[in-house]
Amino acid sequence: MATLNDIGVAAAINILSAFAFFVAFAILRIQPFNDRVYFPKWYLKGLRSSPLHSGTFVHKFVNLDFRSYMRFLNWMPAALQMPEPELIDHAGLDSAVYLRIYLTGLKIFVPIAFLAFTIMVPVNYTNGTLEHSNLTYSDIDKLSISNIPTGSHRFWTHLVMAYVFTFWTCYVLLKEYAIVASMRLQFLASERRRPDQFTVLVRNVPPDPDESVSELVEHFFLVNHPDHYLLHQVVYNANKLAKLVKEKKNKQNWLDYYQIKYSRNQSKRPIMKTGFLGLWGDKVDAIDFHTTEIKRLTKEIAAERETITNNPKSIMPAAFVSFKTRWGAAVCAQTQQSRNPTIWLTKWAPEPRDVYWQNLAIPYVSLTIRRLIIAAAFFFLTFFFMIPIAFVQSLANIEGIEKAVPFLKPIIEVKFIKSFIQGFLPGIALKIFLIFLPSILMLMSKFEGFSSISALERRSATRYYIFQFINVFLGSIITGTAFQQLNNFINQSANDIPKTIGVSIPMKATFFITYIMVDGWAGVAGEILRLKPLIFYHLKNFFMVKTEKDREEAMDPGSLGFNTGEPQIQLYFLLGLVYAVVTPVLLPFIIIFFGLAYVVYRHQIINVYNQEYESAAAFWPDVHGRIIAALVVSQLLLMGLLSTKEAAQSTPLLITLPVLTIWFHRFCKGRYEPAFVRYPLQEAMMKDILERTREPYLNLKDYLQDAYIHPVFKGGDDSESDAASEDWELEPVLVPTKRQSRRTTPLASKHGSSSPLLLSEVQEKWQP
Repeated sequence: MATLNDIGVAAAINILSAFAFFVAFAILRIQPFNDRVYFPKWYLKGLRSSPLHSGTFVHKFVNLDFRSYMRFLNWMPAALQMPEPELIDHAGLDSAVYLRIYLTGLKIFVPIAFLAFTIMVPVNYTNGTLEHSNLTYSDIDKLSISNIPTGSHRFWTHLVMAYVFTFWTCYVLLKEYAIVASMRLQFLASERRRPDQFTVLVRNVPPDPDESVSELVEHFFLVNHPDHYLLHQVVYNANKLAKLVKEKKNKQNWLDYYQIKYSRNQSKRPIMKTGFLGLWGDKVDAIDFHTTEIKRLTKEIAAERETITNNPKSIMPAAFVSFKTRWGAAVCAQTQQSRNPTIWLTKWAPEPRDVYWQNLAIPYVSLTIRRLIIAAAFFFLTFFFMIPIAFVQSLANIEGIEKAVPFLKPIIEVKFIKSFIQGFLPGIALKIFLIFLPSILMLMSKFEGFSSISALERRSATRYYIFQFINVFLGSIITGTAFQQLNNFINQSANDIPKTIGVSIPMKATFFITYIMVDGWAGVAGEILRLKPLIFYHLKNFFMVKTEKDREEAMDPGSLGFNTGEPQIQLYFLLGLVYAVVTPVLLPFIIIFFGLAYVVYRHQIINVYNQEYESAAAFWPDVHGRIIAALVVSQLLLMGLLSTKEAAQSTPLLITLPVLTIWFHRFCKGRYEPAFVRYPLQEAMMKDILERTREPYLNLKDYLQDAYIHPVFKGGDDSESDAASEDWELEPVLVPTKRQSRRTTPLASKHGSSSPLLLSEVQEKWQP
């Protein structure tokens, strides 16, 4: 079994790996030719110029200031210098609040670790239970609850500390929820004008035989929101067009590459094969081939645009509806529009860069079926993944391997190899298994039909967390226990099996410590090195770049990746809360992770990442809820563990902990969550009044006119335009619709011109 020395060797390996990454980063980041890789955010903001444009030839590529190499860790204090308000202005509220997750971890676990090591570790260590048992154990297990004899009064210490840890965790969560909610409201109040503040997304527009979707939307909102409706933009199914545009861009990139290649050596025209990946097929002139393909795609794009704009079937029963005020948009987004709750469904529109346009073409009625299919698929993915996890966990037990393959015993018993297998290999093998998982889960979320990138990432993050909870956490405990205690299970009665499982739960701390070091320490250090973007940038820069614009596009700043990063953080919250009472020795490893990750990601947010969207920290209720779930799981596991220790007197007192925790969660949900799902009308009105005072002549229609046009239409000849000549400040007038029932609508309509009828007739048709 693993000893403290083995863990020390593993820690040394991971510390050296992390240090190597930091040294490599320190050297690479100060080289002029890597400046765009490690500081792309400042280039995108136009606040940094390339060092390649000045100095001698050598200085353009290599940093010859040897003093800068001695200050290779100066980026750490520099990352901590920017104040949080300035960070919000620089990177957005999402990035600032994401960093608060790491701070929350430090606030929770540093005091808990101090109490655990001063009170619980001495209580656990001063027993000899494991030494007199037949169980397989390690030196770390002697510091855990497993080392306390059955029925001991010392379990009251663990009970009291469980209450202390719970109350402290809830206190920190309460303070953080209040702070983040206040930050969100303040951010929304002080934020610059954005199209999504005035716009709602309308889904499931009912069909009408007499009017198009555009006419129907206009008339409905002119009647039911006559004082606030401004304009709308219908949603087109432009997925095929988007694919053609993407294919044309790819062909153009290859044409640029071959033209650059030819310009460097005009003695020979570049040749390519037309088959898969250029591996086989007819040999053709690469420049002529791609020129012909681009001409073909240009014609197909023009034809597809014409088809979309003229074919009513290309218009989906959905629209982005914009209002004259934030107050009007807030009322529409947060109220039921029709007496039939399944039609005219409204919600806040995502900001334009957050819209996931492909999914807007999915019929709303099919979303429920899609989500049912994905729920079943996720169930099978989660539980069938237990098979490789079981194999990985078997690597954590040297004795198990030696029993299964005794001829490898001489090699495995070599001290360094044994320490490497137990301290490094299991974590890295599991990491490789999990590397493809986020992409699969994101594809599932896209299939479900969410209309924004932020919603896709939050759903994917939820599933990733559930997957890790079942497979990485529960799977590691269950399969690990089975491998470790197989011999004991065979030779003991069935009544003793629950006791063996209960004792074995803390024994998996060794595996989780190695996982934290590999996935957390070395993983975070590898994140700052940005090896993949570094390689790809230089390949693109050498083969593809011919202008400054091309060089800017070659930069890959990336983003936080909420769908992968946040579930990983939550796994460490879960491990820390579960093992705080059971095996406190795991806590320092988690604290090091949170501290290191906070500094690294703060540096990346300041210098590298360019967020795809801004949700104003809409994800915080998910973060809070998952930490609460981890807290409840830790309480239930402790309850089960103590029940196997014959601590009957203390177990009933633990029942109140989950009840109190759930009550606390419900309190926070009612007190703070509305700030994340609704926009207060008072705040909306205040911001509208302030804006009208500052900009009395603002033409909001021009500002919103093209905000929610599909990207493939922007700048093209077939760009959709709903512009009307009327000034939105004019008083309403009555004009008829095309409907055979001769109903009319207030305000000027671009779709009808016959004589007006009474407004009461319109309301008879449209009143919800």
